[in-house]
Amino acid sequence: MPKSSNTYELYYWPGIQGRGEFVRLALEDAGARYVDVAREAGGMRALERLLKDPGPAASAVPFAPPFLRSGKLLIAQTAAILQYLGPRLGLAPATDAGRLAALQYQLTLADWVAEAHDTHHPIAVSQYYEEQKPEARRRSQDFREQRIPKFLGYFERVLARGGKRASYLTGARCSYADLSLFQVVEGLRYAFPNAFARAARKAPRVLALRERVAARPNIAAYLRSPRRLPFNEDGIFRAYPELDAPGNARPKRAPIEPRAKRK
Repeated sequence: MPKSSNTYELYYWPGIQGRGEFVRLALEDAGARYVDVAREAGGMRALERLLKDPGPAASAVPFAPPFLRSGKLLIAQTAAILQYLGPRLGLAPATDAGRLAALQYQLTLADWVAEAHDTHHPIAVSQYYEEQKPEARRRSQDFREQRIPKFLGYFERVLARGGKRASYLTGARCSYADLSLFQVVEGLRYAFPNAFARAARKAPRVLALRERVAARPNIAAYLRSPRRLPFNEDGIFRAYPELDAPGNARPKRAPIEPRAKRK
C-alpha cells in the first residue's frame, strides 16, 4: 500500500464528526500519520487564522473546514481532499476511469450528505432548528420517503453492476468512496433509524459493504477508540425523533442546541 511520509494536518471543528469524518476515515484506514489540529491546544486559533488569511504561499484559499495541509498544499472540500489522498493512501483505483468513478461516487455522497443536513436546517443554517421545525418536518418527510430510498437504490445498483467479484463500489478493492458510503450509512442509522431500516431492506449489498468496511482492521480499531467521536445533535446527522417517522416512540431530546454553523 503506498503511503506518504507526510504528517498530514486536518483542520475541522472539534466536538463533532461532520464532514471531517470522511477524511479521518481515509487517514485512519491507511494508518497515515495526521494531526487533528483543532483538537489540539491552540488548534482552533490556528484553524481560524488560516480561514482568515492562509498566506500568500497557500496553494488555495479554503472557504470552510474541512481542509488539509500536506507539505505546501492547502486543500479544501471533502471530495477534493479525498481525491488527493486516495492514490497516496492506497484508497483509489489504479486507472483513470476508476479514479473518476470514485470521485463521482464521492460527489454523489456529498449531495446525499447535504440533503441529510437540510432536513434539520431547511431554511437557514444561521437559525436554530427550533425556529424552523414545521419546515424541517416537511423536508424530512420527503427525505425519508423519496431521497433515502433513491440514493440507497443507486448505490445498490452500482454494487450489483460489479458482479460477484466486486466487493466495493469501484471493484475488488476498497476506495475512499466506500469508506464514505459507510459513514453515510452510519449517520442515517443514527438520525433516521426507522426510515433507514425500511429503505435498507431493498439494499442488502450496501449493508454488506457497511459490514466489510467496519471489519477492516484499522477501521475497527478506530471505531473503538476515543478518536471516533459519537454522533450528536451539533453535527450533520441529528437524531430528532419527530423527523424520523410518525409514531416514533424514542424520547424527545433537549430542545436547546448551539447556534448552527455550516459544517
